[in-house]
Amino acid sequence: MILVTGGRGAVATTLLVLLRADGLAVRVGSAHPGQLRVPADVPTVACDLAEPTTFPAALADVTSVFLYAEGTTISEFVTAATEAGVEHIVLLSSSSVLDPDAATNPVAKSHLDAELGLAGAPMTVSVLRPGAFAGNARSWAWAINAGQPISLPYPNAYGDPIHELDIAEAAYSLLTKPDSRGGQYNLTGPETLTFTAQLDRVAQVIGRTIAIDHVTPEVWKHQMAEHIPAHFADGLLAYWRRCDGVPSPITDDVSTLTGRPARSFTSWLEENAAVFTG
Repeated sequence: MILVTGGRGAVATTLLVLLRADGLAVRVGSAHPGQLRVPADVPTVACDLAEPTTFPAALADVTSVFLYAEGTTISEFVTAATEAGVEHIVLLSSSSVLDPDAATNPVAKSHLDAELGLAGAPMTVSVLRPGAFAGNARSWAWAINAGQPISLPYPNAYGDPIHELDIAEAAYSLLTKPDSRGGQYNLTGPETLTFTAQLDRVAQVIGRTIAIDHVTPEVWKHQMAEHIPAHFADGLLAYWRRCDGVPSPITDDVSTLTGRPARSFTSWLEENAAVFTG
């Protein structure tokens, strides 16, 4: 039995499809299992990663886990997984754990704490560290659809947008093929792109010009105040400041795990063009 946590997430939902296609026994966990949209034959269970009392029932008879990073309760999760006889955990972490301020940056800290909490676990632990999800481009959709400029405090900050399907396929490989288990994999898209270049790709795909408003970090933080907690906004700004004008390193880890090259950012945009033309 494989437990997939974070059942409403983009990676988890795609991973479920891949595992079911192989006829594998899968259970999907979520803090709100009643809101899950899964096939009728897929069992669901309450698994709130911030609430350890939900762990024992979720982990009963489970041999492998796809785990979203929650650093505050990782020791309790390891204890419950050990008692349940779990043999393998695939952690969805983040490349932000490699940043110099990972221990204090709120964007990275939960992932780092989860990795550290699993470091001494008795079961095999595989770690996936993706960079920026290609799906983060969805945050621009409202402004693009409204014909408004995109506010960017660091328009020349680089990223390595990775297609969520590549992350899911990497997790699938680790869960189903024992040869690669136990490693740490830094997952990136096939190219490093500034925010400006990413928006140029969006414009090419939808056939419409997209304006950029180069704002100060303070103005951007104020604009985002209703959507992003201040400490997370500060963490993002610190990360973008470091990436300003600095290309992101690209890895072959997607290919190593899946046997094929990572999908391009443009391919994600073409698949999701309706998001920006609604």
